[in-house]
Amino acid sequence: MKKKKKKKHLSSQKAGLAPGNLEYRGEVFTHNKTLELFQYTEAKFDKTASENVSVILNKVSPDQNNWINLIGLHNTDSIAEMGKHFNIHPLVLEDVLNTEHRPKAEETDDYIFFTLKMFQKIEMEGVIYEQVSILLGKNYVITFQEKEGDVLGIIRDKIADETSKIRKNGIDYLFYRIVDVIVDTYYQMIEDLGDRIETLEDSIYLDANTEHYRLAQDLRRELIFLRKSVYPLREAIAKVTKENTTELVTEDTRRYFGDVYDHSIHIIETIETYRDLTSGLMDLYMTSVSNKMNEIMKVLTIIATIFIPITFVAGVYGMNFKNMPELEHDWGYPLAIIIMVLIAIVMLVYFKRKKWF
Repeated sequence: MKKKKKKKHLSSQKAGLAPGNLEYRGEVFTHNKTLELFQYTEAKFDKTASENVSVILNKVSPDQNNWINLIGLHNTDSIAEMGKHFNIHPLVLEDVLNTEHRPKAEETDDYIFFTLKMFQKIEMEGVIYEQVSILLGKNYVITFQEKEGDVLGIIRDKIADETSKIRKNGIDYLFYRIVDVIVDTYYQMIEDLGDRIETLEDSIYLDANTEHYRLAQDLRRELIFLRKSVYPLREAIAKVTKENTTELVTEDTRRYFGDVYDHSIHIIETIETYRDLTSGLMDLYMTSVSNKMNEIMKVLTIIATIFIPITFVAGVYGMNFKNMPELEHDWGYPLAIIIMVLIAIVMLVYFKRKKWF
């Protein structure tokens, strides 16, 4: 998984600042200022793209469903203007700019604020992620993204299709579909992690090396990050599915959110399973390395054991005492070599019968 560049924690950077201060300290992924407005009813659809937030806000109609998508959280002036137009609390806007915020849901009489991580698999780049914040109002949905490119293209296509369910339902159904599509990306993540765990397990069985240990550590870190992203998300979804909390989400849409909640539970259970498997991989690596070392030590021990008596024979005949009759015998040297070879052969046969190698 491709991660962001290492940066200081926002909590330390914001020390001493007043609450509700709108200052973005995250990484700037794009300098383009992009705003999209999708307006639709069951009968009609319209799309507007502009870099001017005033153009977008002036086109918002109370008689239609409005989806505003802002890309680039460094555009704090645009975010502040949108907050003023829709009467969004400064603390909520501050959370929008906090890309390290844990997933959560907040409800007021005027809107629901929802924030979570969105994962996206891109060819040649691997899996990247970003913070996405969503605001649901009476006739609008606003999404805030860190960077260009997302997994919401399917929703844009559905809005343009007059036969789609999005066009036939209220704005709360669009809110559900955005959350649902983003949560579905977690399945892609865990599927990718599952394949990597299986491949790494086979590689460790064949020939464990230090690279395998590093890969296992990387998998462990990614699972920890994914767990931190999903566990609080379950609580946020549960908050939306509660009955009698707000009129912004209809009973029918709450049922759909119940399905997303079930997905989050399944993802959490899979993550826990993969965490156990990753711990098992690290144990397997250590066992494999230990077994390999034992095999090496076994071979070296056998070689050393064979050479002990041979060294003894060579040492005896290397002392060169005058009264050693074998020293002057014509066959003394060949016999000594033959004896050493026979000792080695006998010991190898004995070790083999004992199944020591």
